[in-house]
Amino acid sequence: MPEDNEKLADRMEQLGIGQAELARQVNAEIELLTGKLGRVTDADVRRWLRGKTKWPQDRIRLPLERVLTASSEDLGFVPRKKEADPVHRRTFLHAASGSAIALGTSGISDHGRLGISDVRRFHQDYVANLRADEAGRGSKRVENLAVELASRIESALAVSTASTRVRNMLHRLAAEVISSAAFASLDASAPQRARVHLDRALTFAGLSRDSEAMFHVWNHMFLTSSMRENHPEAVAGAEVMKRSSVARRDPLYASLGHVRNANGLARLPARRSDALRALNDAERAFARATEQQRPEWVSFYDSSEFDALSSFMWTALGDHGRAEYCLHRTLASLPDGMARNRALYTAHLALAQARQGELELASATGRKAYVMLPSASGSRRTTNTLAATRNVLVASGSKAPEVAEWVEESAQWI
Repeated sequence: MPEDNEKLADRMEQLGIGQAELARQVNAEIELLTGKLGRVTDADVRRWLRGKTKWPQDRIRLPLERVLTASSEDLGFVPRKKEADPVHRRTFLHAASGSAIALGTSGISDHGRLGISDVRRFHQDYVANLRADEAGRGSKRVENLAVELASRIESALAVSTASTRVRNMLHRLAAEVISSAAFASLDASAPQRARVHLDRALTFAGLSRDSEAMFHVWNHMFLTSSMRENHPEAVAGAEVMKRSSVARRDPLYASLGHVRNANGLARLPARRSDALRALNDAERAFARATEQQRPEWVSFYDSSEFDALSSFMWTALGDHGRAEYCLHRTLASLPDGMARNRALYTAHLALAQARQGELELASATGRKAYVMLPSASGSRRTTNTLAATRNVLVASGSKAPEVAEWVEESAQWI
């Protein structure tokens, strides 16, 4: 009974090539060699994988080597003695095309072939940069590393061959990487720079044909519009998010789309009831979400983030008491290691307290937020929120020692 060809299966997995696609690419190579389209089918590929075909014919085997960039022996095939002669191999190549075609025994092309291992390598760099961003290690540094990584992925795609699956995976990864650069720009309060990144990310997401990558871009488009105070545009972006195919499939994405919509609507005139309805839709969708494998970027959206985004909506509606309540919930459940977010939400807590007249408490909370903020973070969102808190305290005219001390102290770094 023939044994399965595990070497062939491993190489296909490594390159991200399925049975039907392998047949298609082999047929294309046969046409390049012979001038006639090949007739290999996925059924033929299954015979190779099951070990039923030990040694394919030259006209199939040699194109197969070119597609998988490996010798037939390395692909698990066992040569017949009469066909092991390299002269026979060269004779076929000359007869097929009229000229010698250089095929080394390794089968590797000049620029190489991208596979799953390359996707994983780029992905590891992406995740490392995400962790640096969460730890507040410098928004500009994170942005620059993301731009550099996206350029490396784009260059690899330009000079190498890859299966459709691997190419789509790399385009998706490039979209996610450059979206993280956009978010770093937003953290530095640079929405114009973020928009440039997002235009590039939109191209990558389109090439990937991946709805989650497209959702990621629109999520940051919403934030960019909000930071520029173009709230009608932000609401339109949130509408795209909540009606996307991934939001229809996964309640977590639907919830994020609805809560973004709630925040946009809360900043438009006479849309309070619509904002509250959107927040209710977000809460119900969030309750339906289940644990499952999702891209790393969306892992930020947990219960603590839901409460934080809810607090922003209540702030926009002028209900600072509810905003404070949500922020306390956020800080109580925020995962360890989220240094930048902890400082940011503590700063928002100080602002909510100041707007309720809790001036001394707001001063203490503001001081705590600044101490929390990593010195190299470059998070202008946090320092801008603390500046807003200070403005409220100054406008109050309070002479309380705690307030006066923090107003003077904060003048040095705001």
